[in-house]
Amino acid sequence: MSEKNLPTHARVVIVGGGVMGVGLAYHLAHEGWGEDTVLLEKAELTSGSTWHAAGQITHSTSSFGLGKCVDYNIGLYSGALEAETGQPVTWHGCGSFRLAYTEDEMDWLRHTLSVGRSLGFNIELVGPDKVAELHPFYNLEGVLGALHTPDDGHVDPTNVTMAMATGARQKGVRIFRNCRATNITQAENGEWVVETKLGTITCEHVVNAGGTYARQMGEWSGLQLPMTSMTHHYFVTEPVPEFQNLDKELPVIRDDRKVSGYIRMEQQRGLIGIYEKENPYSVWHDHCPWEYENWLFDADYDRVMPWLEESLNRMPLFADLGIQRDVHGAISHPPDGNPLIGPAPGVRNYWCCCGTQIGIGWGPGLTRELARWMVHGAADISMREYDPRRFGSYASKDWQVIKAEEDYCLRHEIPFPHFNRLEGRPIKPSPLYELLKSKGAVHEEVYGFERPRWFARDRVEQCDHYSFRRTPADDMVAVEVKAVRESVGIMDVTAFTKVEVSGPDAYALLDRLTANRMPQKVGSITLTHMLNRRGRIELETTIVRMAEDRFYLVCAAFFEQRLLDYLAQQRAKENVQVTALSSDWSALSLNGPRARDVLGQCTDADLTNAGFRWLSAQAITVAGHKVWAFRMSYAGELGWELHMPNAACLDVYNALWAAGEPHGITDYGSFAMNVMRMEKGFKGAGELTNEVTLAEADVLRFARRDKEYLGKDNTLNTDLPWVCAYLEIEPDGEIDGHGGEAVMLDGRVVGSTASVVYGHTVGKILAFAYIKPEAAAPGTELQVVIHGQPRAARVLGEPAYDPQSLLPRTDTILETA
Repeated sequence: MSEKNLPTHARVVIVGGGVMGVGLAYHLAHEGWGEDTVLLEKAELTSGSTWHAAGQITHSTSSFGLGKCVDYNIGLYSGALEAETGQPVTWHGCGSFRLAYTEDEMDWLRHTLSVGRSLGFNIELVGPDKVAELHPFYNLEGVLGALHTPDDGHVDPTNVTMAMATGARQKGVRIFRNCRATNITQAENGEWVVETKLGTITCEHVVNAGGTYARQMGEWSGLQLPMTSMTHHYFVTEPVPEFQNLDKELPVIRDDRKVSGYIRMEQQRGLIGIYEKENPYSVWHDHCPWEYENWLFDADYDRVMPWLEESLNRMPLFADLGIQRDVHGAISHPPDGNPLIGPAPGVRNYWCCCGTQIGIGWGPGLTRELARWMVHGAADISMREYDPRRFGSYASKDWQVIKAEEDYCLRHEIPFPHFNRLEGRPIKPSPLYELLKSKGAVHEEVYGFERPRWFARDRVEQCDHYSFRRTPADDMVAVEVKAVRESVGIMDVTAFTKVEVSGPDAYALLDRLTANRMPQKVGSITLTHMLNRRGRIELETTIVRMAEDRFYLVCAAFFEQRLLDYLAQQRAKENVQVTALSSDWSALSLNGPRARDVLGQCTDADLTNAGFRWLSAQAITVAGHKVWAFRMSYAGELGWELHMPNAACLDVYNALWAAGEPHGITDYGSFAMNVMRMEKGFKGAGELTNEVTLAEADVLRFARRDKEYLGKDNTLNTDLPWVCAYLEIEPDGEIDGHGGEAVMLDGRVVGSTASVVYGHTVGKILAFAYIKPEAAAPGTELQVVIHGQPRAARVLGEPAYDPQSLLPRTDTILETA
């Protein structure tokens, strides 16, 4: 049933009636906003991409946050939704297998098993015999093992969406079908005006759940929402005689190597889904035609034939059957494959709920988190991978297509740790990019910037070495760490977000938005956090007081738009100017016992403790250029960060390199930086997320009790469900872990790891883990499930390296070369 009279006002208007839009309406209703929410659909519910989805869902994911979502979704589909609404969902709880043919694939499954253990999944690693027992028709030639997730299944996409629509209506949501939105603009008072064929509705919050139309809908409001429509095939065979008398449904088979897709039963027929690894097909680069509803493309058998033929080899029962139905539909793919869930960049209360390539598998869990974000100010899982603000203006339409096609081809490839997506790069190279590349740098992309990961040397190939085990790159990282710890290293950190806040009220604005004490003197530095109203961490930033009314903020690259939006939206009547400098300024980090010796040869500044104290900043001249020098070190060594206009970067780098050659100066990258910060016990982006407060992250020492700031009341709450603990883990010489692994105390799961590295200096595996407070006392003996096997671990009470933090404060005498 559709509403008849469009209201003139609502708190929330959702545009789009697929599984994402309806899922958000359902969850907003459950968070208390049901009677304040309106959903608009231009045709019938599910008539975009939702209706033609194959509908599978699996616990087989190595993402901790996404794992929480799919577990919730399966519980919803398998009984909770139908029990609540009375609407049939058509759940098929047949379980599934993910097959492995190589040792790399087996390692992937072992890591996924470890993550699944931390989430309490019903999951096990089995041999081919178990697969054959439950699925006797599949050709298992070459199969080494499989991940068995017996609670998985598939569901009818339309039924799920209609059931959530019923649940939303039952709690007051109004749904208008055949009501196409034609424009979305923002009024001067900040409200959103949604124009439709049935009239105009004004709202506080607007949500783009437009599916394949979402990008062009964003353009109505001047927004660039990066995504591209890619087409995907699945095929349904004629009835399979051998299926007629089965007493239960066969499990879904995910065969990433041979089929590049999935095979399952569709009633008494076979269903084959394929993500071809060559010649992917993107459509509607400009606009998806508005008249397209329930749209399908003609099958392109030539494109998928190699994998279709192999699927018949793997399921010989299908070989003599015809294809009764082909489904070739369009699905949205953002550049990195992750949905756009959260605030749109640069505006207030415009929310994205789009770009989801696996709406049935991911949708309800992600829309529940978006609803919590909208209503309460923060989601309950880390949303960093889904935040639409993770892309910048560099994400042009042409680049979006290149990256979406790359992502499509990777859909059924092994998700190796630190997998480096190379298409469409470089897009924002630093002034040192070509030079460092010629010196062996293997770069990664962060917010469009090219940042060195590690440097190839000693005949190690200059490329990415992928594995769940240690690789030759780890040996190179060890060289870089050793150089910084024993002599001096230099890193291009241009990718850092760099923002200047100035004006008469700059101090007042930043003071009420940061938990720590603001820097009081010109040239002083503070590490602090910005919080949301739930007291959870929005971002960590370093603030440098460059003048009485001018402050320089530095934080991780992917927080740039998030920081800019936070400052703009929390600003009241303060007279301030906010200037983004990230693309115009470069930065270098110089660290190690010889850092003072090297920098001292390139400047006349007094670099002694008396002349340049720890955690202070000065404008100095290096190689003839004025630079801002900050005495601080993420590596935990004597060191400086040097920030400067782009034009100065190459000269400054060359001067430092020449001065450092007698001391064995070495280039290092983000991998070595991560090892060193873990050795020092410094928490980073993996630990400081919107899931946690400062108390939970165990960084409450950076919060003041004698000042007021956003989120203070919630962040000082010490009734903690979990806390971030620092662990050392028994090494095995080859496999160290990658985050998300289960942490156990006396045989029961008490949490999971956030970050894991091998500390080359200390010879230990080190980890941060969020665990129950009773398990977090220093000295507590734990186990961490790495690669599917438990390892002995212990909670540390101090940093593994330089626990007293004496090295950054050292005051050695300057030496000449």
